[in-house]
Amino acid sequence: MINIEALNKSYGGHVLFEDASLRINKGERLGMVGRNGHGKTTLFRMIIGQESPDSGVVSCPRNYRIGHVAQQLEFTAPTVLEEGSKGLPADSADQYWQAEKILSGLGFSQDDMQRAPREFSGGYQVRLNLAKVLVSRPDMLLLDEPTNYLDITSIRWIRQFLLSWPGELLLITHDRSFMDEVVTHIAGIHRRKIRKITGNTEKYYIQIAQEEEIYEKTRQNDERKRKDIERFITRFRAKARLANLVQSRVKTLSKLSRREKLEQTKNLDFSFNSVSFTGKYMLRAEALSFSYKNQENREKSGPDPLISDFSMTVGLKERICIMGRNGAGKTTLLRLLAGDLDPDSGHIENHPNALKGLFEQTNIHTLSDEKTVEEEILSANPDMGRQAARSICGAMLFEGDDALKKIRVLSGGEKCRVMLGRLLAAPANFLLLDEPTNHFDMESCDALLSAIDAFDGTVVMVTHNEMFLHALAQRLVVFQGGKINVFDGTYQRFLEKVGWDEDETATVLRQEASGKEPGDFVLNKKEHRRMRSVIVAEKGRVLKPLEKQIAAVENSIIGWEEKLEALSSRMQEAAGSGNGETIAELSRKMHECREKIDESFERLESLSTDAESLKADYDARLAGLDDRRPF
Repeated sequence: MINIEALNKSYGGHVLFEDASLRINKGERLGMVGRNGHGKTTLFRMIIGQESPDSGVVSCPRNYRIGHVAQQLEFTAPTVLEEGSKGLPADSADQYWQAEKILSGLGFSQDDMQRAPREFSGGYQVRLNLAKVLVSRPDMLLLDEPTNYLDITSIRWIRQFLLSWPGELLLITHDRSFMDEVVTHIAGIHRRKIRKITGNTEKYYIQIAQEEEIYEKTRQNDERKRKDIERFITRFRAKARLANLVQSRVKTLSKLSRREKLEQTKNLDFSFNSVSFTGKYMLRAEALSFSYKNQENREKSGPDPLISDFSMTVGLKERICIMGRNGAGKTTLLRLLAGDLDPDSGHIENHPNALKGLFEQTNIHTLSDEKTVEEEILSANPDMGRQAARSICGAMLFEGDDALKKIRVLSGGEKCRVMLGRLLAAPANFLLLDEPTNHFDMESCDALLSAIDAFDGTVVMVTHNEMFLHALAQRLVVFQGGKINVFDGTYQRFLEKVGWDEDETATVLRQEASGKEPGDFVLNKKEHRRMRSVIVAEKGRVLKPLEKQIAAVENSIIGWEEKLEALSSRMQEAAGSGNGETIAELSRKMHECREKIDESFERLESLSTDAESLKADYDARLAGLDDRRPF
């Protein structure tokens, strides 16, 4: 449980938080949303004590343990399993099977667990740090973009893990579908404040939009009222007989607070430079095989060759998504199709009118540190004018002088935007994209999804983002079980007809260890009853205050309706006697009653929606727990 009060934080002239507050209650799983650079990671660092606020308080209970993934990749144990086991609590330090379970879910094979941590790529080393946090069983988990280094099967695994997590969770992720499935609440950083709601990201963004629309209409009405009063004062100030009225309006004007106009929120807004194409196919790949001769280039041990006897035709305006475990060869296949690598055998036939555009996340290093953002955009298309390049810079949120920033001063997310800007500058009818959503915030991912959907050409994309898979994929290239298969159909159809073999890890995930033997992950009856009672007790504790509020509002409605009925009876009597003053007074009171009833019904609807959402969440947790009960 975390309590943040009156938080203020700024860097130079850039204000991140201004009198911001947030409370994380027991059992809540919060998704943290907000644009890149608006303070999400800074808030995490203040919670764990790595940074201090300029003013305000960040507090938690005594002996409350917060788990977060260390950024430093420092390993001392000789094997992955021993390093992962270092995170185990003191009372279960010898229960290596717990670490083995977590490591397996995060994509480490049995052979991997006996290898040295330093043999793995940076992405897998980050996974190892994540495993150490998960096995430590802290009271709260802080996870900052945990899916960035995970493949799709590991993402599905950790999603189920977090759904059964008994403690508190604070999660940052650009993957909207992942967040919506995992969290119970959304905490958004918006205009230097923190706003928390019960529900998912869609509810949060709708609520923010509605509140800002109301604010702007109120501001405009206040401005009109202010101008009317000022005109009256100016016009009649010199007239003595209207002096009292003028003074009254002067007093009214002094009491009117001035609402500042909201700063315009900037969004990525762009479209790809599509070139017309005539033909039935973009590319034909036949019997491709490839293996890395230099094993140092390999992320992990795996099959050799990495790609064997692969064939596929890419047609006009297709949306093809490549998916599977990390290290299986997805990026290698994309680079083969892009012509960035040559196959060991087989060949690729490109249509002569195909113009390819490649976005590869690892290609950030190809940007020149000493060039400006504008210069990098111009270098992607020598025929482009400076004004067009500046327009792309603006679309990528590098407006004005920001377009003249050197690449070396940019963050990883900003460099990704430069890479995307280069792709926009170059004319293309065939896009090849390698995990384009990494390092983008949620709003930028939405803009990218819209731009890809509107692109009048062909797209082949490597992605682990299930929202993109559901929204875009017409065909799939699936790396699974040491094979590469082409699936003709949507991602939903793939899940229904084929599914992930690796979902066996979900069986491990859905069950907790009994503690009797390593590898025995079946809940015993005592543990099942204990965990169920904890969830039931928590459900009652969380829902009880809401139920009390609902009952109070219902009683209020009954009271106001009874009062309205009594007033209606008196109105009939007054109408019979023709008492005008009484009729006017009763009419005013009846109007007030109706307003109170309407307000109460709106409040009742809001409370009932929150209660139903929470109840559904707890029922789902209980159902998931029952799936893990002993047979």
